[in-house]
Amino acid sequence: MSKSPLVPFATTVLVRDNCLCLHVQRAARALARRFDEALRPLDITNGQFSLLMSLNRPEPPSISMVASLLAMDRTTLTAALKPLERRGLVDVFVAPEDRRSRRLRLTAEGERLLARAVPIWKETHAEVDAQLGANVPDRLRADLLAFT
Repeated sequence: MSKSPLVPFATTVLVRDNCLCLHVQRAARALARRFDEALRPLDITNGQFSLLMSLNRPEPPSISMVASLLAMDRTTLTAALKPLERRGLVDVFVAPEDRRSRRLRLTAEGERLLARAVPIWKETHAEVDAQLGANVPDRLRADLLAFT
């Protein structure tokens, strides 16, 4: 004998069709897969591309600065850095102004890899923008910034 559920199936349908968090997560996963596939020849993921790009600046940032930019906690960022360090793409070093702090910089190899990745990113991004249609990408970016 079947007992009626505490949450009716109609609620499941309501959430499926209206939950912004669910829709953003699904879109993020689809975009991530698309960029992962595009960057696969370079043996990096879209997350690693974003991390490498976040280090492409005039002065080496602190771990906290990068974690904030990427909306990651420091522990997750530290774990994400490990494979890039092992590949010789990123250097983590003691900050000269505070020996308790660490700074991050791209190595020469990391810079070369990033330079190869940028055209792939640009091409893939242009395809995504075209798929979304005129003015939609700018509006979407602006709307998403409201949550950060």
